[in-house]
Order: sequence, then C-alpha cells, then structure tokens
Amino acid sequence: MKIAYFDTVAGIAGDMTIGACLSAGVRLEDLKAGLAKLGLDGYELLTRHVRRSSIDAVQVDVAISRQPHIHRTFGGISELITRSSLSVLVQQRAVGIFRLLAEAEAAVHGTSLEEVHFHEVGALDSIIDVVGASICLELLGIERAYSSPVRLGRGGLVQTQHGPMPTPAPATLEILRGYPVEFTSYPYELTTPTGAAIIRALSVGTLDAEQVQVEQVGYGAGTKEFPELPNFLRLVVGTIAPDTEHDEVSVIETNFDDMNPQVYPVLIERLLEAGAHDAYLVPVVMKKGRPGILLSVMVPRRHEQEAVALIYRETSTIGLRIQHISRRKLPRREVTVATSFGPVRAKLVIRDGREAVTAEFEECKRIAGERRIPLLDVMRTLEQELRTVAAAGDINQERRP
Repeated sequence: MKIAYFDTVAGIAGDMTIGACLSAGVRLEDLKAGLAKLGLDGYELLTRHVRRSSIDAVQVDVAISRQPHIHRTFGGISELITRSSLSVLVQQRAVGIFRLLAEAEAAVHGTSLEEVHFHEVGALDSIIDVVGASICLELLGIERAYSSPVRLGRGGLVQTQHGPMPTPAPATLEILRGYPVEFTSYPYELTTPTGAAIIRALSVGTLDAEQVQVEQVGYGAGTKEFPELPNFLRLVVGTIAPDTEHDEVSVIETNFDDMNPQVYPVLIERLLEAGAHDAYLVPVVMKKGRPGILLSVMVPRRHEQEAVALIYRETSTIGLRIQHISRRKLPRREVTVATSFGPVRAKLVIRDGREAVTAEFEECKRIAGERRIPLLDVMRTLEQELRTVAAAGDINQERRP
C-alpha cells in the first residue's frame, strides 16, 4: 500500500503541502494541468528552491493577478470542485478538507455550516492550495496518509479577516479535536487551519516510522525563516507491507448499574452510526457485589469527542476511561459481487496472500426479506458463490472514498 507520512517539523500549511509533494517528485506541469480543470484564472503558481537549515526545500506561492472580492460559501466551493473534470478521488478529498474548515468556522463563530462565508479559506489562493494538495497526492499514488503529532505554536498572534487571533488559531484547534498534537514554545502560527484540515481529512493517525519502506522524501518550505527551527514540512512517501495495516483508535470504557436494559440496543446502534468501529456490553460484578455493565467502545481518533458526548447524553455515567492505542488489522476493502441474488456488497480480506470474500450481514438480511426466504439459506448460498468468485478472481472491487 502506498502511503504518505506528514512529518510536521514546523507545522503544516496548504502551500507547504504542495511544496513537499513537488519536492518528492510531482511534476509542476502535471499539477498545473490538474488545476486547470477548475476553470479558474487570475493566478499563477510560482515555485522556487530555498534552503532551510541547509536542506533544499520547495517554496510555493500563488500569485494573484486579479483577486475577485468573493466571499464564497462551502456550498459554492463544493459545487466548483464537483462540477470540474477532476477525478472523483480528488474531488472527494478536496471537498472533505473544505467541509472540515467550514464546520470549524461555524463552531468558532457560532453559526451554521450554510451561513459560513469563507474569507482567507475561500480566497482563490486557498482553493488552489486545497485542490492542489489533493491533486498531488493522487499523482503520487497515495492510498493512505499518516502524520506525526501536529506541531502547534503558542503565545503569539495571527492576523485574520476577523482581527487578531491567538496562536494556534481557534479554527485550527477545532479541526484538530481528538487528533494528536504537540504544543511548542514557538510564538508562530506553525499550523494553519488549512494545513490542519488537510491532516484531519486525509490522515488516519500517527505511524511508527520503522513500519514504512521509504521511497521518496520531499520538503515543503514555509514562507518565513525561523531562527529556532527549520521551517518546512517533510513528506515521506513509501509503502507498508500488504499483510499489515495500522491505525490509531480510542477505546472508551465506563461502568453503570442503574440503567434500563431496554436502552442498551439503542445505545450500541447510535454509537455505530456515529462512527465507532465496535461497541459492546459485558456483564460485570462491581464494588459491593452489585451486578453491572461494562460498556466498551472503539472509535477512530477523529470521532472520539463525538462518542464521548453521545455516551454522556445517552447513559447515566459520570466518568469515562479513555485509552489511545494502535490497531493492526488485515487488509480489507468493500467489493460488489455479481451473484444469483444480483449485486451484493461484501468484504474482501487478504489473509496470508489469499483473498476471502464474505457477504455483509445486512445484505443477507435484505435479500431474505425481499425474497421471503430463510436467512440461513441466503447465507449458505452466498458463502458458496463468493468462494467460487474469489477463487476465479472475478471481483469488482470498489474503493472506499
């Protein structure tokens, strides 16, 4: 699997991301060809090589020749991207980044997603940064991204359209809720909201460097030179062995002994709908010999706060235990398989280099209900058919966004 590792030596911004990708091997001509699909004019993408602590890095600047005074909404930006001829993957990544920015702006300023009007973020140079970064990752063939804990400055001020803001900017912190960060003593805006959104939208968490087979390394320079640290983002492009995958998750646990058991199925259902990988209940004997229930929830780090809020809202607990752990799993992907019941969604897992395909339970349940036949008969039939299809290699694989 081709991966990108964002090493936030001096934080991350949109222009630093593009610079690091160009340094790692993306051709400027290919990037410009991709950006041309947006149909925007009035700008020029400029690059130059600079030295940061004697290391060669690429600095990117979006030179605006004709800046229209447009306060764009998230809906307008999303429409601009999705109506272009960019690939679906680039569109999904770019819109996902802007959605995070819009949600953060709405939370910070106490408004709704629809009412947010971008200023810096919606400006032409920021659209080029976000879409350009998404194009670069596709050109590098990146399937998954990881990062170091995101480095943040503190103690300084940054000028925005809303006036002076403390460092890190409120939107940056909002975007990085639940994601590993490192507060430094540098009084600079190391990580911008756009850079934070790129990490949060694309990265699945942190990664141990020894798991990666390094292929390319790139350095994207920030606009300023700092005396205390080299102002660049380091991008490592490499591969992870196909028999292992790795991500960071939060495990949230709590005990309770005073709830109506009728609530339990609804609680589990809502946790899974909120993005939890897994959620289950275990009978336990609590202090003073009282029978109780242990709730255990495993969620992606980016959904930790949502899960915490949901548990407090839906249960009687007054305290939670939270652990941040690494998860290793066999490679898997969703696929669509032609069967005697029609197209069926299934899960393909690679184990010891061999592919195994299993129909999703909800699909089996759907088919049994639609055709009014026993669920066990559907499951047995699909098991036999999918085994044959996997052996023949005749699978239409659908990648997740």
